[in-house]
Formats: sequence, structure tokens, C-alpha cells
Amino acid sequence: MEGSSAPGADKIKRELIVRGDSKEQALADLARILASVAEFCDCGTMKAALEEFDPPPLVVHPSRAMKMGEADFFEFCQINNGLRIERTAEGSLIIMAPEGASTGLGNSELHYYFANWAKQDGSGRLFGPTAGFILANKAMRAPDISWVQKARLARFSRKDFKKFLSLCPDFVLELRSESDSLSALKEKMEEYMANGARLGWLLDPIRKQAHVYRLEKGPEVLNHPGKLSGEPVLKGFVLDLPKIWAAMEGH
Repeated sequence: MEGSSAPGADKIKRELIVRGDSKEQALADLARILASVAEFCDCGTMKAALEEFDPPPLVVHPSRAMKMGEADFFEFCQINNGLRIERTAEGSLIIMAPEGASTGLGNSELHYYFANWAKQDGSGRLFGPTAGFILANKAMRAPDISWVQKARLARFSRKDFKKFLSLCPDFVLELRSESDSLSALKEKMEEYMANGARLGWLLDPIRKQAHVYRLEKGPEVLNHPGKLSGEPVLKGFVLDLPKIWAAMEGH
């Protein structure tokens, strides 16, 4: 409706604090909030409402009564698997907007190139955006693309692989979408590097930039880059960024 906010936007466009006298009550409050988010994401005016977010994403601050351990948090994410959820080192839950078609095309194109390289290289395993990792600072992050050396994965059992892995990938990539806060993504990249990543790429199709993060070096911002080399971490891998931008534009 013209001149009014989208349904539910006024409820979730700000940070929320979940309160409760008990863990059960707090979890019930959080379930109610997530139900509102899911209903909001299904409504036809979602795009207009997302533009009101300042800043995205939605951050839920649980009360002390409902702090979850790793097992509880994993189960919580499985129950709410229709939402993209991460957790900060402080225990706050980050609920991200579903990606638009352009970002979906970009992620699909990126996974195609990385998967082909990873199979030929053979020294590591590639993960997509649904794989969560518990970092050393206790945050749980799910990069859009990540790669881990096989030698580092050897210590994990089959049972471990059914949960979030407790490690930081060697390589992480985040692809900015229209609803992403650039400053929040930069902070996330810094967090990856501080917790053990050896190479990180933040790709910004909006500004046609690539932010490159390497160990013991400050981030390097490349404007309108052509090809991006993954050396020495991703040996022999070169990404043709104009092809990614073109795919995101439907070409």
C-alpha cells in the first residue's frame, strides 16, 4: 500500500532483544520473532521493506537465560533451516535476508568455477553457503564460498561432518548482495583473518570492487579488477571477475 510500510517491516527493521524469565520462555519469544521473519520474507512487498533496514542484517540479542551451547544452536538452526542464521562471538544471532536472483546467479557461477578447480587440484574440499564453521572466537559463520585443506579435515569423524566444523577455512569468500552492509561484511572478513583464514575475498558487484585479505597484510581494494589470482593458497586458481558480474546481470 502506497505511503505505508510493508507488513512486518516495523517489527524487524531494528535490532531486537529477546527477554524471558526462563530459557523456555526466551526460546518461545525467539520462535515467535522468527515466525514473523519467515512470514515477512514470504510477503510480496519484501523488497520494499528490505530497503528500510538500517543497517541490515537483523540481529537478535538473546537474554542470558536462553544462551545456547553449540549442540543446541546447531539443532536450533536445523529447526529453522528456512532462514540463513549466523552467530557472533558474543552470542547474538544474525538473521540474513534471502538473496535475490542476481546474488543467486553470482553464487552459482562462483561455485561452478571453484568446484571445477577444487576437483582438479585435489588438495582440499570446497564448501558452499549452507556450511557453518565454529571459529576460535566461538562465532559461527557460513561464508558464501570456502575451501579447506584435506590435511586439516582429516581429524574430523563422520559424526563431526554432520555438525558445524570447529575450524576456520583456509579460504573464504563473501559476495555482497543489495541488502548487505559493506561495513558489516568488512568486519566479518577481518574476523575470518583473525581466526585463521589465510586468504579472503570480499566481492562487491555494486561497486565492481574486490577486497583482498591476506595474512599479515592490510586489505587491498581493487577497482574494476579483471582476473583475481588465488596464489599461493589456491594454487593455479584465477577468477575472471567480469564473467561473474555479467552472470549477475543475467548475461
